[in-house]
Amino acid sequence: MLVSKTSVGGSTPPARAVFMKILSWNVNGLRAIMRKGFLDYLRYQSPNILALQEIKISDSAKNQEKFNFSGYQEFWNSAQKPGYSGTLTLIKNNIKIKSIVNFPQDQEGRIIILELEKFYLANVYFPNARENFSRLDFKIKFGDKLLKYLSKLDKPVLVLGDFNVAHQEIDLARPKENEGKHGFTKEERSWMTKFLEQGFVDSFRYLHPKKQKYSWWTYRGLSRERNVGWRIDYICLPQELKPNLESAFIDNNSFGSDHCPVGISLGL
Repeated sequence: MLVSKTSVGGSTPPARAVFMKILSWNVNGLRAIMRKGFLDYLRYQSPNILALQEIKISDSAKNQEKFNFSGYQEFWNSAQKPGYSGTLTLIKNNIKIKSIVNFPQDQEGRIIILELEKFYLANVYFPNARENFSRLDFKIKFGDKLLKYLSKLDKPVLVLGDFNVAHQEIDLARPKENEGKHGFTKEERSWMTKFLEQGFVDSFRYLHPKKQKYSWWTYRGLSRERNVGWRIDYICLPQELKPNLESAFIDNNSFGSDHCPVGISLGL
């Protein structure tokens, strides 16, 4: 555990945990969210780590935009297809990155894996199975490939991002109406169960076992205003970090996307 110690009058106070604030947000277009005050949000929240999904910007377009996330290291993974998918991880300059892990054959820019001092951080944008289930098999295979890859890493892995699945009935406002639909199929929910059984902890559900709160709302039918949503964004800890979890939250007072940020505080 990292500690901060000072000496006053010859005495040493008890060790004090250093808290790390980690956020994840599917922004549904980085350029769009920038026009809606994203930099103000970043300065106000000042997270140690912010993982973004669905940035929807190519490498060439990114270079033209000349983004300036002051105080942060930037790690980008844009999709080969312009305006589609993509991930970005922002990490404060004072956090040492030991290595960047190249996940093989990620043409859709869905994964960024970074090695930090105590753990690996995996920012993941899982595929959407689609209404006609045309990408359901692809999604399950993607998840299995990722899980197999993570199991080979040499230290604990923290996985966060848009999983595109509501795991349990408590995780969406209308489970009976949506049973079997994409994002709430038996296959997707079973995969999420398998993922958690591999040693991961759903941080929000661990601290709030009965709380109904959502991170995504369709744009149709004033769903967000009526809070008819789904919880499909997760921060999942390795078992080794579960004792360090101080808080887990869903920030549904932040707007600009059809998703809202989710976050945790870790005492390290």
